[in-house]
Amino acid sequence: MKKEQLLEKDEEKQHRCPGESYTISDSICKGRQRVNYPKCKVCLEKVEPVQTQTESRMSMNIFKSYDIRGKYPSEIDEHTTRKIGASIAQFFKEKNQSAKNIVVGRDMRVSSRALANSLIEGICAAGLNVVNIGVVSTEMTYFAVGYYNYDGSVMVTASHNPAEYNGFKICRERAIPVGYETGLDRIAKLTRQYHPPREQQGNVTFSEIFKDYKKHVLKFVRNLRHLRIVIDAGNGMAGKLIPIVCDGLPIEIIPLYFELDGSFPNHEANPLKAENILDLQNKVRETKAHLGVAFDGDADRCIFVDEMGRAISCDTITALIARRMLEQEKGATILYDLRSSWAVPEEIKAAGGIPYRERVGHAYMRATLREKNAVFGGELSGHYYFRDNYCSDSGMIAFLTVLDILSTKRIPFSNVVAPFKRYYSTGETNFEVEDKDAKIDEIAKKFSDGKVNYLDGVTVEYSDWWFNVRKSNTEPLLRLNLEGKTQEIMEKGKKLLIGIIQGKS
Repeated sequence: MKKEQLLEKDEEKQHRCPGESYTISDSICKGRQRVNYPKCKVCLEKVEPVQTQTESRMSMNIFKSYDIRGKYPSEIDEHTTRKIGASIAQFFKEKNQSAKNIVVGRDMRVSSRALANSLIEGICAAGLNVVNIGVVSTEMTYFAVGYYNYDGSVMVTASHNPAEYNGFKICRERAIPVGYETGLDRIAKLTRQYHPPREQQGNVTFSEIFKDYKKHVLKFVRNLRHLRIVIDAGNGMAGKLIPIVCDGLPIEIIPLYFELDGSFPNHEANPLKAENILDLQNKVRETKAHLGVAFDGDADRCIFVDEMGRAISCDTITALIARRMLEQEKGATILYDLRSSWAVPEEIKAAGGIPYRERVGHAYMRATLREKNAVFGGELSGHYYFRDNYCSDSGMIAFLTVLDILSTKRIPFSNVVAPFKRYYSTGETNFEVEDKDAKIDEIAKKFSDGKVNYLDGVTVEYSDWWFNVRKSNTEPLLRLNLEGKTQEIMEKGKKLLIGIIQGKS
């Protein structure tokens, strides 16, 4: 690992604090002065600090269930980020007194460079070393922690959110995720009560991890054949990853929007929205490709379409990959989120596995995967988790595994997944509801004659249909998923639930 100064230079003026070997941006310099950084006392460039509007109203609402996220610069700016960096370092030291090295990566968003720099400043100021792995996908930070045995990581990204957003995804040693219930609440408290750390500067080193990462993900591939694939990177991190990982593989890639551009000029990097995969679907049909794949902004999720350009639900992909994993490890446990089709646990059982139902969210899925020693897990959101990937999600491994399956089957993708499509689903439907808890209680009472479960929101099952209504972890919404054994049953249930949620029945 080559040691060098790694804070990436912005176009703005650079400064150097007395006695320190690296430069800092003008915004970080001003931020240090605002918090009375010790070196400011002897600095000739010091100006009178002025409190900004952003500082005076820093919102704790940026601390979400699974990550830290907000609009830049109104909710998250460099000054706030430096505080968060110091708070993250303090949290890591509280959890592990021997913690030394924290990985930091960033995506291609316009604000990510500046935020990564200030984050690194905060972590180092609190006494931990930073291993900067540069512009990477989120899953590469998990890999770095697990493969190199680092003490944790922070990824600067807002995933699939629009361009004006940014934030941080955090994990501890062994790539253990940090959610609100497992540390983000503590980091929020430390940030709110922030005091400039005593002078205990950590070091910054640079690490190039793409070569080791490529070797790791290719271990999940057994026997690829030639396939023509349209890949929509959405101007996100897949545009950098795919050419590196797929170089030398016997596949033909037809690229869409591979240019890294955090302004997302072509469409949002959220492939769950139907309008964002239209170009992918059209290109698959136009080029007669075997399949199409769309990645989200930080490339840890992927969505598939078949050779006819038809979207394939993510629970179908979960069932498909689960069968492959169970071929290699009969009797293993497979996780699926509670929004998934009845077909998923049925397929897992048929393949000799043990299905385990879990609530929505990567913090829960990854923790349960580790606890149950499950070999694989999948979510309706397009996150796929692999035990042998440090119990973490990987869009790249899911992508390669599906290619491997198609290489073995040698039939059209639509034929491969057809057996899994035996029920009728609404997909996920969102509703703005003022009192979400009251509405969930109302629904549970109205359907108390069914099999009721409160694992995540409320799930009610009958012999021929089921539904789940849950609160969004990221937006002020109620989310409905419903499935029936026939189209008529599904439509009838959907109409009934929508009427109740909207207060019309």
